[in-house]
Amino acid sequence: MLESGCKAVKEGMLEKRSDGLLQLWKKKRCILTEEGLLLIPPKHPPPPQQQQQPELHFSNMKTVDCVERKGKYVYFTVVMAEGKEIDFRCAQEQGWNAAITLQMVQYKNRQAILAVRWANAGAAGTPERSGSIA
Repeated sequence: MLESGCKAVKEGMLEKRSDGLLQLWKKKRCILTEEGLLLIPPKHPPPPQQQQQPELHFSNMKTVDCVERKGKYVYFTVVMAEGKEIDFRCAQEQGWNAAITLQMVQYKNRQAILAVRWANAGAAGTPERSGSIA
């Protein structure tokens, strides 16, 4: 369980393309949770609990596009809501793109269900009874 309270769904190494002029591939230790993707430099020790890790939160994520499979790698792009694109690659057998996509869809579905329940509870003028589904 992470300090954010979310359990890790998948952990491992991903390569992220840098934003710099040379666009080098840099290894990142990644932790996929039910809320998003944590990116940690591979050689750094775990930070203290109060330090915030770079995170790609699913609420800010628009889509995961599989760009191509070439050689031993699968290349994919995470598109953020504000339009920023972040390129990743991993070994094909690791399946990171599928795992990230699946967790993102599940997160968005949970948010949609909560929004409908909230809207239905507001329309009725009373809080929804626990256990009932809208």
